[in-house]
Amino acid sequence: MTRAPPLGVYIHWPYCARICPYCDFNVFKDRGRSDEQAALVAAIGEDLKAQAALTGPRELVSVFFGGGTPSLMDPQAVADVLALARRLWTPAADLEVSLEANPTDAEAARFEALAKVGVSRLSLGLQALDDAALAFLGRNHDAAAGRRAAQAAARAFPRLSLDLIYARPGQTAAGWRDELAEAIALGAEHLSPYQLTIEAGTAFDRAVRRGRFAPPDPDLAAELFETTQAALEAAGFTAYEVSNHARGEAARSRHNLVYWRGWDYVGAGPGAHGRITTTAGREATLSHTRPAAYIAAVRETGLGFASREALSPVEAAEERLLLGLRIAEGLPYADVAALELSPRHPRVVELAELGLIAEDRERLRATPAGRLVLNAVTAKLAA
Repeated sequence: MTRAPPLGVYIHWPYCARICPYCDFNVFKDRGRSDEQAALVAAIGEDLKAQAALTGPRELVSVFFGGGTPSLMDPQAVADVLALARRLWTPAADLEVSLEANPTDAEAARFEALAKVGVSRLSLGLQALDDAALAFLGRNHDAAAGRRAAQAAARAFPRLSLDLIYARPGQTAAGWRDELAEAIALGAEHLSPYQLTIEAGTAFDRAVRRGRFAPPDPDLAAELFETTQAALEAAGFTAYEVSNHARGEAARSRHNLVYWRGWDYVGAGPGAHGRITTTAGREATLSHTRPAAYIAAVRETGLGFASREALSPVEAAEERLLLGLRIAEGLPYADVAALELSPRHPRVVELAELGLIAEDRERLRATPAGRLVLNAVTAKLAA
């Protein structure tokens, strides 16, 4: 009898105090609509109950509150959703509960309360430690507030992750190296440095098209990526994923590994994605994006889904390839059997000869050089 895969739960809280100009997530300005937010918490709970009937009994390994800005949630609402998830599925002994936050003083004041209700890992959107860079990024905090929040989070939570953005206009490798060193000194055991990407439809996209600033220079971005790898490796961090570095295996993000290892995850909340294995096979779910539409759908059907689609074996294998190559451990060749990939496949042999794929008979893994051009490697394998 095949054991059902482990399960993660993703809760999307869509409200933000300010919409950042680079953000293309499903977010809405927080206008203090307490009635709508209470209704949304109730709808998320009903949605989780209905999805538990679809997944059946599972071991729950991760609950992740993302957004948006879930640190704006009432801590009691976080506690209620978490308690429900623990009742619906069997929590693992080392269940990880993560929550995203911004380093404003108002949010930092909630950290102890969030830790008390069960949040064990805080993912703090520091983004930069330079006031001019933070102003450019449209953040509603300065570098001093970022430092205070990181220090408070390190005291309140067992695990702390810091997000940073690089390849900003005017940034240098030396300046970025100093910024990384300062972030490390704040006490985080996990760092997620992301290259600034100009996403279609964002305020930054409009600014670039108007000539207000230029998108990141590819050569500089590559230099900053290599600076990141060298600086963090020297500080004892392992790049277990393209943009994620951890001090030790225990510090790795459990929830992100759920995605990258191709495990199941339930998505609840406006715009939340999910991947669940049912009697129909691997299914992709997407919730209604607007809070009112999501709440109405849950009231009418019990589920917040705007779409629910069974993935073909090839589609599931392509997705597995795309995500599995992002992590250093790669993925078993058996997981992409539908793509007919093997150690002897001509495209795999060609990429191995170029030093972009590891010579491994059991697992498909990108080398450090391959991870630098991962989009091209993935496209070549999936062709």
